[in-house]
Parts: sequence; structure tokens; C-alpha cells
Amino acid sequence: MLKENIQPLPIFLDVATAAAKKGGAVLKEFWGKQLAIAEKEYQGDLVTEADKKAEKEILAVIRSDFADHAILAEESGQLTQKESDYLWVIDPLDGTTNYAHGYPQSAVSIGLLIEGIPTVGVVYNPLSEELWSAAKGHGATLNQHSIQVSETKELSKSLLVTGFAYDRRETFDNNYAEFCYLTHLTQGVRRTGSAALDLVHVACGRFDGYWERGIKPWDIAAGIVILEEAGGKVSAYNGSKIDLNSGRILATNGKIHHLLSETLQKTPRLSDRFYRQLS
Repeated sequence: MLKENIQPLPIFLDVATAAAKKGGAVLKEFWGKQLAIAEKEYQGDLVTEADKKAEKEILAVIRSDFADHAILAEESGQLTQKESDYLWVIDPLDGTTNYAHGYPQSAVSIGLLIEGIPTVGVVYNPLSEELWSAAKGHGATLNQHSIQVSETKELSKSLLVTGFAYDRRETFDNNYAEFCYLTHLTQGVRRTGSAALDLVHVACGRFDGYWERGIKPWDIAAGIVILEEAGGKVSAYNGSKIDLNSGRILATNGKIHHLLSETLQKTPRLSDRFYRQLS
């Protein structure tokens, strides 16, 4: 249970923003330089020296203000084992593959879960100087200007965004069928390579909806808060409450949510022949 002397949410948001800017400064420092790059468990799942240094800077800011809070960070893992109502969920560089190739769609993502609920979120793309932020009940902003989701109500008039997990070569449940099917039914489906940016782009009306499988809590914790505070909706594929550890997310402007949910559930699978041709 939370203590009665809980800090006002804007204080947490200020710390998250300061940490994101610290991490973003590291990403700008390394941008365009020759990077030391390693591959993790799956082909294409990269980590660079920029990821690691940015995470170190972010952790230093958060620990200096909230030393007793739990932390889950992409590169460092679960850092605090003791019980805490507060969990900071951090991705120091979401879109590492983009970053390593010089494609400027990458971001720092910092979310705070309070009693398991995404409550504060900051997503910062230092390469475009765009900073999205939100706290429950306080609205969402992009560079301090209020944002809201789009008004699109028809799937046929929507522009969607999605992604493909690193294990896509090893499973038929790889989002290929959904991508093809929804490309056919909408005005288009994009793939940016950053789940955090996908969520905030829905939040500010650039996209109408987003879905993905194979994601981690640090990919989406911050973006969920920002999208919901901008008037959007987040759920599991079937419309039920999202589980951050499920690896799946459906996020929309709210107006096409039911339509996109239904479509994802009835998407016809691709033929075995299709996969045989890939192998």
C-alpha cells in the first residue's frame, strides 16, 4: 500500500524529464560516430555503447532523488529486489537498430509504475528535439504543448503503425499476416522501429492506431501513460486489460479500437508455402 505522504505526480514527472534529457544528451554525443555494437539473443537485437552510457546517466538521476524505488532497465535488468510500490521502467535507447544505421527514429523512454499502474511517462527523441510527457490526470504534452489523438473513426481511413519482434524468423506468430491484412484494409501501415515513438505518435495524432507483439515493458510503459492522457485507449489484442508482460499491445485513438481489435483477431494466417519460400 502507498504511504500517505506520496509525492505529487509532477515531481516524478520533473525527475523523469531530467533523466530523459541526460540520456538524450548521451545519444546526441554518440550520434553519427563509429559505434561498438554487440548482438544480444536474437539476430538484429543490438546494443551499443550509447545504450549503456545513456542508461548509466538515467539511473544516476533517478537514484539521486528516489533511492528507495525499484528499477527495471533494459540493459541492467531488475536492479532492486526489495518491495516497492514504485517501479521505474527504463529504455535508454528504443530503436537501437535505427540509431546504429543513422536513421533518426530513436528515443529515451522512462515510465513510472505506481502499484503496477503506468502513471508517469516521458519519451524523448533527442535527434528531433521532441519530448512527450504525461502524468495521470495531468494531460499529455509534446514540447510543453497539449496533444490529443486523432478523430479518425473508420479503419479504411486510418493510418496505422506496427513492428516486428526479433524472434520473427523463428515463429509463425510474427505479425506478417496482420501487417499484410491491415495494409489492405487501411490507408497504410508504417513501421518506424521504435515502439515508444509509435505510441506517442498515436498520442499526437500522427497515427490512428498501433499494435505489436514481442515487446517488453520498457518499450511501452511510458508511452501508455502519454497515449491515455491524450485521449487514446490501450488494451490487449482482444480489448481486455493490458498485461505489460504479455508481449502484446493494441493502442489507438479510441475511435477505431474495437474495429482494430476485431480485425486482429480474425486475420487469416499466411500459407505454409509463404514461409517455405522465406526459408
